[in-house]
Amino acid sequence: MRKFNINVNGKAYAVEVEEVVDGSTSAAPVAAPVAAPVVKAAPVAAAVNGKPVKTQMPGLVKKLCFANGTQVKAGDTIVILEAMKMDTPIAAPSAGVITYSTSEGANVDTGAVIATIA
Repeated sequence: MRKFNINVNGKAYAVEVEEVVDGSTSAAPVAAPVAAPVVKAAPVAAAVNGKPVKTQMPGLVKKLCFANGTQVKAGDTIVILEAMKMDTPIAAPSAGVITYSTSEGANVDTGAVIATIA
């Protein structure tokens, strides 16, 4: 038996696969799902009177388009969120200085605050 860790649709599975030597087939036992490690974003100090930017779907933060403290304009793409194998741009709702509260590679839920614009 050989053991493998496989990720399917964001869920991690520990599986054992049996090699077939004589050509016969046998089912490989599959273990129960193992919780996939979720990358937690490091907390970043947000502006006190800033406007929060929230996600509208769960996904993976693929790219932060600006550095913290950068002046952005309304409509600028500030984050690329990958959901269901598609890249979705998240736009700045207003102009101001951006402060991210997530990091690249983090998994976020619907309604998560990913940045603040003050």
